[in-house]
Amino acid sequence: MTIAPGFRAAAAASLFLLVACAQDGGDSTLPGDAPAPRDASAIALRIDSTGGFTTPGDNVARLPIVTVYGDGRAIVQGPQPAIYPGPALPNLQVIKLSSADVDKLVERATGAGVGTAKDLGQPPVADATSTRFTVDTAGGPATTEVYALHETADTATGLTADQVAARTKLRDLLNAVSDLHGTLGISPGSDQPYQPATLAAIASPYVAPEPAMPGQQPEVVWPGPALPGTPVGKGLETGCVTVTGAGTATALAAAGKANAATPWTSEGRKWTVILRPLLPDETGCADLLDT
Repeated sequence: MTIAPGFRAAAAASLFLLVACAQDGGDSTLPGDAPAPRDASAIALRIDSTGGFTTPGDNVARLPIVTVYGDGRAIVQGPQPAIYPGPALPNLQVIKLSSADVDKLVERATGAGVGTAKDLGQPPVADATSTRFTVDTAGGPATTEVYALHETADTATGLTADQVAARTKLRDLLNAVSDLHGTLGISPGSDQPYQPATLAAIASPYVAPEPAMPGQQPEVVWPGPALPGTPVGKGLETGCVTVTGAGTATALAAAGKANAATPWTSEGRKWTVILRPLLPDETGCADLLDT
């Protein structure tokens, strides 16, 4: 078979280009600005609340509004039944996101000023919470914390127009991330209950309600380490213990017989216990006490 000279020249040129690309480390499937793969267990985006007027135990047990991990797991607080007393455990749900969706959320967060917003003002509002945004960046985690985000929407609250505009971007981000289904077009019903490997129990001395609630609250024996555990603050009798391994399943089974007002018994005393599932980046009470 005879190969035309023109074809030989074209083939040689193509081969030269392929070899040159290989030597240059070129890859036609990966653009130069493609984001680096994320650590599966690292936080890509987290929004949580801090401070405010609350009890020491509730402050330690507070859960993030949403946490998105590098592997696409988004752990959110699901709806709670409108009953009193409420369940002993929070309703945590896992939404699975694609890597592209994780990147979109990270870009949205940085675009809203997370890690770069500087002047957010300090409105004259007492005992409000702060909203803390944490996002993964090329330089590591970046955080922005804004006080009284929900309570301040205009300049009448002592803020400048620029401060209001900066807060509005963060408030819009919070609203978008609080509704991942609507924001990302995820079909409802795909969520799965979060199954914690480790639990924290935040215990404080039990005080019977006044007036007494209808029906006596039966006691439940606490199956974990002796309460109250590590104090959550100086001079406080509220403490925290960690339950892990086989103890987690035992504690979860006991929680199925309890509610938020149940008196738990440990070493001859009664305690009010808040059960706080630990998230994938948390290992024990120390993580909660450091926040």
